[in-house]
Amino acid sequence: MKRNLSYSRQIWIRLKKNKPAFAGLMIIAITFLIALFAYVIAPDKSPNADLQTVEIQAKKPGYTQQFLKIPDNKHVRTSLAGSFFNGVVSQYKYLPITGYTINGNELQVKKYVDDDTTVSQVFSISKLTGNNPADITKLIITKKYWLGTDSYGRDILSRLIIGTRVSLAVGLVSVLISLLLGILLGAIAGYYRVWIDDLVMWLVNISWSIPTLLLVFAFTMALGKGFWQIFIAVGLTMWVSVARLVRGQVMAVKELEYIQAAKALGYTNSRIILRHILPNISGPVMVIAAGNFATAIIIEAGLSFLGIGVQPPMPSWGLMIKENYNFIITHNPFLAIIPGIAIMLLVLAFNLLGNGLRDAVDVK
Repeated sequence: MKRNLSYSRQIWIRLKKNKPAFAGLMIIAITFLIALFAYVIAPDKSPNADLQTVEIQAKKPGYTQQFLKIPDNKHVRTSLAGSFFNGVVSQYKYLPITGYTINGNELQVKKYVDDDTTVSQVFSISKLTGNNPADITKLIITKKYWLGTDSYGRDILSRLIIGTRVSLAVGLVSVLISLLLGILLGAIAGYYRVWIDDLVMWLVNISWSIPTLLLVFAFTMALGKGFWQIFIAVGLTMWVSVARLVRGQVMAVKELEYIQAAKALGYTNSRIILRHILPNISGPVMVIAAGNFATAIIIEAGLSFLGIGVQPPMPSWGLMIKENYNFIITHNPFLAIIPGIAIMLLVLAFNLLGNGLRDAVDVK
């Protein structure tokens, strides 16, 4: 006898059969892992990947540069957890060079200024190595910038990796805020109706009549610019669609026989809503949550591009486009195109997942 599968198991099986949706889910899962282990993966492990070397600004993908690591005498203690989540302050200054010679206790380097200019500089080996001349070769390294450098000479790949945290965090927190408000107001309006429904729908119509971007601007100006403010601003603009959906679903479900039976048994309204209605409308809510996640990523990128979202030096994909969009019409368009592709892929993944969930949760 074939074992009956649970509803969630059936959804998972149908979702796996939908190849575009499953591919979107895999992209999202990989992105979450990249965001979690960002400072482990990123070549530049400094906070916000903000290690600037202005001499090598706006270099193309695959650029390789030799550096002399000069001790900076910084003694910043960072715990293992702190370095995992916030990076490690570099204890060296990185001097770009094109070559070096050792003469006794002197290290003579050719400092890189630009493609046609170098400047000779001499350093004491004993001072650089702390009276251990054998370690001098360890201070000369070569870096490869797989995606090039930005207008400040920072590693694009590192900032792209760490920037995933901003996009996913904004999407996650904004969606949670929108779900909390939308489900609460939508469920109350759909279940109790009368004047409560009229009040909630009035709020919904007023919010929907204002363009989303202008509404976000208003919240951002009221709350201020910053990392956490953008979460709240975006979340407070997306609850409307959730509330309308939940209200309609609750109005349909509350007329079913099992809800009438629960009322006849004397269950409280709060128990009926929380334990009998909301679990049975979770499918459509998951679908709209996936769509709102994609919307939040686009809104955050747009706000950061306009300068009222995440503030420098924190990496954000929208901010990266703003800082480098001038290079689109010059010699290195990849500086702005690469974060744009990242936004496109992640938004596409959430949209594909949302479409797949819509089909998977359809009991018909």
